[in-house]
Amino acid sequence: MLIADHALPDLPIRAVLPRIRATEGAAVLVAPPGTGKTTLVPLALAGTAGKVVVAEPRRLAARAAARRMAGLLGEEVGRRVGFTVRGERRVSGHTAVEVVTTGVLVRRLHRDPELAGTAAVILDECHERHLDSDLALAFLVEVRAALRPDLRLLATSATADAQRIAEVLGGAPTIAAESRLFPVEVHWSPPPAPVTPPHGLRVDPRLLDHVAATVRRALAEDDGDVLVFLPGAREIDTVAGRLGGLDADVLPLHGRQPAAVQDAALRPGPRRRVVLATAVAESSLTVPGVRSVVDAGLSRVPRMDHARGLGALATVPVSRSSAEQRAGRAGREAPGRVYRCWSPAQHDRLPAQPEPEIAAADLTGFALDLALWGHPDGTGLALPDRPPAGALQTAVATLHDLGAVDSDGRVTARGRALADAGLHPRLARALLDGAPAVGRRRAAEIVALLAEDRSTSDDLVATWRRARGGNDPGWKSEVRRLTSALTRSPDNEAGPTPQPTRTKADKRDMSAEADGRSELRLPDDLAAGLIVGLAYPERVARVRDPGARSYLMAGGTAADLAPASGLAGLTWIAVAGADRTPGARTARIRTAAPLDEATAREAAAHMLTRDTEIHWADGDVVAREVTRLGAITLTERRLADPDPQRVQAALHEGLRREGLALLTWTRNAVELRQRLAFAHETLGAPWPDVSDEALLDRLDLGTCRRRADLAKLDVSTALRRLLSWEVAGRLDEVAPERLPVPSGSKIRVDYTDPAAPVLAVKVQEAFGWRDAPRLAGVPVLLHLLSPAGRPVAVTRDLASFWHQGYPQVRAEMRGRYPRHPWPEDPTTAEPTRRRQ
Repeated sequence: MLIADHALPDLPIRAVLPRIRATEGAAVLVAPPGTGKTTLVPLALAGTAGKVVVAEPRRLAARAAARRMAGLLGEEVGRRVGFTVRGERRVSGHTAVEVVTTGVLVRRLHRDPELAGTAAVILDECHERHLDSDLALAFLVEVRAALRPDLRLLATSATADAQRIAEVLGGAPTIAAESRLFPVEVHWSPPPAPVTPPHGLRVDPRLLDHVAATVRRALAEDDGDVLVFLPGAREIDTVAGRLGGLDADVLPLHGRQPAAVQDAALRPGPRRRVVLATAVAESSLTVPGVRSVVDAGLSRVPRMDHARGLGALATVPVSRSSAEQRAGRAGREAPGRVYRCWSPAQHDRLPAQPEPEIAAADLTGFALDLALWGHPDGTGLALPDRPPAGALQTAVATLHDLGAVDSDGRVTARGRALADAGLHPRLARALLDGAPAVGRRRAAEIVALLAEDRSTSDDLVATWRRARGGNDPGWKSEVRRLTSALTRSPDNEAGPTPQPTRTKADKRDMSAEADGRSELRLPDDLAAGLIVGLAYPERVARVRDPGARSYLMAGGTAADLAPASGLAGLTWIAVAGADRTPGARTARIRTAAPLDEATAREAAAHMLTRDTEIHWADGDVVAREVTRLGAITLTERRLADPDPQRVQAALHEGLRREGLALLTWTRNAVELRQRLAFAHETLGAPWPDVSDEALLDRLDLGTCRRRADLAKLDVSTALRRLLSWEVAGRLDEVAPERLPVPSGSKIRVDYTDPAAPVLAVKVQEAFGWRDAPRLAGVPVLLHLLSPAGRPVAVTRDLASFWHQGYPQVRAEMRGRYPRHPWPEDPTTAEPTRRRQ
């Protein structure tokens, strides 16, 4: 060990250090905030056969933990205790404890799965369930099983819900440390009037007003510093603006700040302090001097709209376990208070635990890590939760489009190059493929803005220019790291970077890149637009109406600029950030950069298609050659001589959509169709089906080319084309248009009901018929009419009618129509069409 137990601060974790040292293999440590698990356990385990690596979910926590442990040893960070985070590394040959972020640990495992020289790994704050944390846990379980059974693995959690982690570790033992936190008094402080629930990134200003008022109350009611939990940097700035005139220092604390500013918020000051923090202050670090916590009750989590390819942050209510951790910040050094800006009833409805990031986040980087590890779909890995199948499939498809994985999901050389950049795969692609076109420095600057979402307005170029002229050491450090990644292996955790795969955009002027003149090839506006477009080609967008602020993205999603946006009116933009409120018809553009059509074509080259389209649209046949960028139509050219077969298919499509009423149905056509329907109903094949469904697909439309031609089509001729010549010759036999009756008349048969042809004939003309005629073996339904043409009987059994029904008809009709014959025996009477 680096320091004796008795020399360590008297914190609750000291009581279980012997058990931790005695436990071999894997174990789970459950210890509430403030017990010393993050800083004392690594020192107690160090000094063995190798280095102790501590993985923290956040850079701020990693730096703070390293600084605290080094302070206990009386040293500067970088000697026996060091840290490595993205963009910064402070270690030496004497380092025995190295604190890293979980993302750095995952990349290190990819390069060196055996973790040579490492004796123990501590995964801190596993309960937070970040993607990198889940991956590191799963990878380490496999490393211990296959390569390093001697590697000690300790997963720590601040909550008692550690059973799932223990199961993932193969039934590992759980060690619990009792908390000796000071009591924290809970004050329920809901807003005095109802506030609108958060949606997207929006938080009701009335809630922020109430938070500011509660801060003033906390300062008045208690001594010491106040720690305020807010969902994001924007809310921190808003509340800070409402706290003017306080006799206290107001300090922001969030992940987008430079390291020096973050570190300053973690040091005691000469005056009382109000620290306005995001969830970075929930765990893994202590904010000294805090006696009161004001909790807005909100958290910001990643959400992915997989159907539209929109990834964004969403504001959600905090979980009960997170609320407990936040409250615990007030009781680390003395009794404290927590002011919760919600009611006890609302608290009972909060989720017990935060949702794991894997359930709703963008899984593209996660999927690349799985492919690099050799488990493209995660099968066989000890992940605490399986990734959602649809989200993982979308992520793998994105990687395939980037060339990062092959058709079997295996990582390619291109995928390794993207991973080595230490960025989201989309941003890595933009960096590697955009640098030859815009210059290494400019590509690195734009990507550094996108990686940390540092935009202060929806105009990315304006944000870029402010960053260039400002003094943001964090951004500048990231720019240096990314620039280095383009030319050589960087110092912090990236391996050798292969030459990027060149796109068409890369090759347009490679000589300018070689002699340093690449900065002159594209102005800043288009350079930013190209980089954004390379990262998010499906978000290349064109205005829907000239001068408007509504756009259609290449991926098919409509999106709107804010009403006062300075980008309004641009024909082309590349959307860096957008979100869509559930139920909204369009997305809201948060950040974008200008484009022109040529640059848009280069950025989204794989979405560029040229198709010949012949289909039914807007009530007629459309035949054109169309060039599209995804869902965006670039050009249209009418086809003068379209393919006749495809035109026929389009006309049939129109008939299916709008119905057979597009045709002109003469009486002859209607009756012919009815006769054919009777033949098909009665005899089946080879008589054709002439139902609507059948005709929509089979009707020969001849030389028709457009809607107007359909109205001129001779439908009777088209129907007869459905018959072979042999079948056509039998139509008058099977389903004659007219039938002769005993009087000599030829009367039209009504085939309206194909199951029951009808013959309407006057009684006098049917004299002499003993039975009803048959068609194709089916007895005709006779409608027997009076001399005035009105039905007096309906029958298929004529013999029965003559015997039973006719006498009554005769008795009724004889007096009414005395000039017409009404013989007693109609079967032997002379039929007639005339009166007597």
